[in-house]
Amino acid sequence: LYNAEALKGNIHSSQTGNVLSGAPLASGGKIRSGISVDQMVAQKLGHRTKVSSLVLGCEKANPSVHKDYSMLYSSHISWSSPTTPTPLEVYPALAFDQLFKDSSQQGDQSVLDAILSDAKDFRRKISRRDQLKLDEYLNSVREVETRIEQAGKRGELQGFKPTLLEPDMPRPEDGYPQDIVEHMRLMSDLLVLAFQTDTTRICTLKLNNDHGTLRFPHLGVDYMIHHLLSHTDSADWLKVNQFFLEQVAYIAEKMDSIQEGERTLLDNSMVMLCSSMLNGHHNANELPVVMLGSAGGQIKTGQNLNYVEDENRQMCRLFMSMMNKMDVKLDAFGDATEALAEI
Repeated sequence: LYNAEALKGNIHSSQTGNVLSGAPLASGGKIRSGISVDQMVAQKLGHRTKVSSLVLGCEKANPSVHKDYSMLYSSHISWSSPTTPTPLEVYPALAFDQLFKDSSQQGDQSVLDAILSDAKDFRRKISRRDQLKLDEYLNSVREVETRIEQAGKRGELQGFKPTLLEPDMPRPEDGYPQDIVEHMRLMSDLLVLAFQTDTTRICTLKLNNDHGTLRFPHLGVDYMIHHLLSHTDSADWLKVNQFFLEQVAYIAEKMDSIQEGERTLLDNSMVMLCSSMLNGHHNANELPVVMLGSAGGQIKTGQNLNYVEDENRQMCRLFMSMMNKMDVKLDAFGDATEALAEI
């Protein structure tokens, strides 16, 4: 597949900021891309879960400019509007809090407990008759909460129920992890946990920035930052690529170990691995893509599809196909007007 707009700048920034949208990018230090596929789905379906979408990364954003293009393009693949890159969470602890901590509710505190202190202040300002009405309302809220809690304990809640209701991993330590292996593993675990608990159904994970500065001492590759290494076509560069693939394999294997009825979490999902270019020479004509999962049996797996000879092979056709599987129907997206029939 390919991204036509990425061919215009021929640098990392111009090939990354639109990898999930196919939109033209503004140069001259300006910021303009397009709504990315994850955020398009989040706008349509995000209201169904506590968190509309999760946007994770393992390298901090770079706000500088390179060859007339903002480096924010290199740091962000998720865009909630043409001028707004979705904030990238690189701190595992804050990502955990985003998923499982409510600023108005601490721990097991109920909805009623969260508003009770405000209600007490309000009671002093209203008449006796209104106080009785307020008490009646609060009692009804408590009754409904109790009924829901008891129904949940008896397994009587209707519809889909996640296999895990509470996180089964501790909150990560505060701060930015210095160990890249641990950092990526934490973010991968949080991604899977978010899906398993049905806290969100949409997530992007950027393992490193294009034009990235990460080093990989655990691989014996500590002498050069990743961006420069990618231009070498060396064995060490392949080591790093394999390491990235291992992270995706870890996510897929973990999702495949979680049973959801007759299928697994992976079976019920779509996991896409992609790159903004084929190699370190900025080749965006042939973009490698790996798809895992079957979207609940909607995708035929085990295929090896080659679109190199197909002129109508826009990456956005794949995105339209993925959105169709989630019942998000669009007449066009990015530079595509039809979905890939094979996906």
